[in-house]
Amino acid sequence: MQFKEQDFDVIVVGAGHAGCEAALAAARLGLSTCLFTINLDTIAQLSCNPAIGGLAKGHLVREIDALGGEMAHITDKAGIQFRMLNLSKGPAVWSLRAQADRAMYRGIMKATLETQQNLVLKQAMIEKIVTEDGRIRGVTNSLGISYGAMAVIITTGTFLKGLIHIGLDNFQAGRAGEFASVGLSDSLALQGFKLGRLKTGTPPRLDARSIDFSKTVPQYGDEPPSPFSYSTQKITNPQLPCYITYTNPATHEIIRSGLDRSPLYSGKIQGIGPRYCPSIEDKIVRFSEKERHQVFLEPEGLETAEYYANGISTSLPYDIQVRLVRSIAGLEDAVIMRPAYAIEYDFVYPTQVKHSLETKAVEGLFLAGQINGTSGYEEAAAQGLMAGINAAMKLKGMEPFILGREEAYIGVLIDDLVTKGTREPYRMFTSRAEYRLLLRNDNADFRLMEKGHEIGLISGSMIEKFRERKALLDEELIRLRTERIKPGLELNDSLEALGTTAITEDTLLEKLLKRPEVKYPFIREKAPASSVLSQEIEQLVEINVKYEGYIQRQVEVAAKLKKYELKKIPEKFDYKATPGLSREIVEKLTEVRPETIGQALRIPGITPAAVSIILVAVEGFWRRTAKP
Repeated sequence: MQFKEQDFDVIVVGAGHAGCEAALAAARLGLSTCLFTINLDTIAQLSCNPAIGGLAKGHLVREIDALGGEMAHITDKAGIQFRMLNLSKGPAVWSLRAQADRAMYRGIMKATLETQQNLVLKQAMIEKIVTEDGRIRGVTNSLGISYGAMAVIITTGTFLKGLIHIGLDNFQAGRAGEFASVGLSDSLALQGFKLGRLKTGTPPRLDARSIDFSKTVPQYGDEPPSPFSYSTQKITNPQLPCYITYTNPATHEIIRSGLDRSPLYSGKIQGIGPRYCPSIEDKIVRFSEKERHQVFLEPEGLETAEYYANGISTSLPYDIQVRLVRSIAGLEDAVIMRPAYAIEYDFVYPTQVKHSLETKAVEGLFLAGQINGTSGYEEAAAQGLMAGINAAMKLKGMEPFILGREEAYIGVLIDDLVTKGTREPYRMFTSRAEYRLLLRNDNADFRLMEKGHEIGLISGSMIEKFRERKALLDEELIRLRTERIKPGLELNDSLEALGTTAITEDTLLEKLLKRPEVKYPFIREKAPASSVLSQEIEQLVEINVKYEGYIQRQVEVAAKLKKYELKKIPEKFDYKATPGLSREIVEKLTEVRPETIGQALRIPGITPAAVSIILVAVEGFWRRTAKP
């Protein structure tokens, strides 16, 4: 006899980065929420790299923070090295990255969840989703215990039929040492979801006591470190260096000698791996002309000897792993504490999901994270936050919260998934964003914090601090556009020392700052503002002035395309009955079921001519169905 324990407004399945954000968002928005996980001791586990952020991913973390999510706060509390990447390039691609103490990150997130009002944590294996008339009704666990819910968010990471490979040996697991989830995958398939198979991997963990760091190159973080969260005043943890070493021709020969026992090349692995983060054996085969590949030795925490060997992810047999590691400079006597492995898992093709992350097939069922085909903690956390928000919006009878591609990297991420789909692990890059000068690492709060406050996830005190920062920025930009500086011997000598020409007449400060050679500290020294500005505001001022023309151009382009995003397509619009569309285009439109004309434009293979036909047909539909 089945036992029903309890009903909740929202149930979240899986307590990785997506699940934690989803559960916190739903609970903070006032809904009774239950977070289920197979193991309460591995909540928010940094399963692979002990790092948060990086190229484009750092943008996502700042956006999560600006909307009221948790990842940035936890990273600042657990961070042991912070670096701003790409500073030699333009501000559109600057990205913050932090090494995190793995155990500390996990512990702080668990404590945050346990103290959150409206949130219950349970350890259980969820094996079935319960539906009725196409709507979610709850879930059932492996013991046959059921729980009711009006919204369910599935965030299972790599656990759906997870299969770990080390050489030609394989075994079921969600990650090393944890059970895989088999029944839930079958339950989704029974609901009609189309599932695929993906693969990812992780490198060996090494004992620091066996590493000769004198043969490596240390890489230090920024001093002082920049935090991710707008609410963090200062990073307080001790900061540790990483170390760089390289593979060599001997390493590559060892890897080649083991390819006949590689599951990747023997056909054992069926899932498609990440294109932009290949295993070391894949690098050796694909880039055979390269004599070496970089290896980053990254500390796993302040109180552990484990180091993560970033750059040599592999599924090769253990004996080959030992030999290849010990062929690398500094690792000649290295002891492997945990072997590398590859893992295959099921995912749901994300074109079956709406922009709200609610599934099209089952009302009230949301998917977030690697189940949607993404890779990375940051992509998962961003989806989890949006799924939690939208589950709450749905149950409150409100419109879904959807971010446009011109508003956030989160918008780019979700639109790419639901519009273009993916058949390999999706990773965020700055190159995926058409409006990346608008979506910078430094302005996430200016883009999104008011929205976070409107939703109810940004507190009154936080929004007031933000508005004070915004007022300072606006005041200084106005001052630069209106205040002039007079020419003088001292000023002109300083300008010429910078390598730029002297001025001969009163000149607007803005015009002076537009010069490539002139930085804001020069303006601060020669014509200081009445208020003392933080380094953050000074940087924003300089970027806004120097890139004003480019920024305005992107704003105008985004505004022109926005009109297409406002043209809604009826949910059950019949493409087959629309004359002029080819069979191929009808199939693509029927699969994705775009919500707007703008989304239809972005579906691969949909021509402008086809969009014109759809636009006319949709406008005709709305006219025919409009109330008199």
